[in-house]
Amino acid sequence: MSKRILVVDDEPDVLELVRLSLDREGFTMETAETGSEALEKIARRIPDLVVLDLMLPDMSGTQVCGLLRSQAETADLPVVMLTARSEEADRVVGFELGADDYVTKPFSPRELGLRVKAVLRRSDGSHGSEKQILEAGVLVLDLDRHRCTVEAVEVELTPKEFNLLASLMGRRGRVQSREQLLDECWGSDIMVTLRTVDTHMKRLREKLGTAGDYIDTVRGVGYRFVD
Repeated sequence: MSKRILVVDDEPDVLELVRLSLDREGFTMETAETGSEALEKIARRIPDLVVLDLMLPDMSGTQVCGLLRSQAETADLPVVMLTARSEEADRVVGFELGADDYVTKPFSPRELGLRVKAVLRRSDGSHGSEKQILEAGVLVLDLDRHRCTVEAVEVELTPKEFNLLASLMGRRGRVQSREQLLDECWGSDIMVTLRTVDTHMKRLREKLGTAGDYIDTVRGVGYRFVD
């Protein structure tokens, strides 16, 4: 069965370009012209991925993304955002909220199709070959169920925070640079700064409480997980 992609944009020309890219890759396309319409359609039936314009008539794409990430049912829903090249600050905010990739306008149908496929691969294959439950002291990370607990109490993590923790725990004791973490959790061609990793790591430590001490900062290099 082909993957269902919900495209949220109010510009007919953009929708036609997206249709060409998705048809080429064998995806099924659905559309919404506003953020509220998109949220209603997602509530009725969750798609496999959302292509989300940053500028919508009723709310911003970052608001829609934030609402999706705040609900358990859609916290892991892959999101590719569409943006103009001048909106770098909004791109950073989007990644902080959990967007998986950005495509800048104008774009080619081929580029968008390839990026959508790459995000779906990362989503479908994340940690597929690794041990599915990672444990360290009071901290347990269940990769299959996407659950994190500290002292048997569940900790709510964003998808990026969860992936960062899984990457560190999967290579415990080994230092990972900020560049490596960006490449693994955001993708090698994502335009975000190294500071994004530091911001996510700070929030992750705060959420983990006492278990946050397992994440060690290696000054000038990156981070490592230590028991």
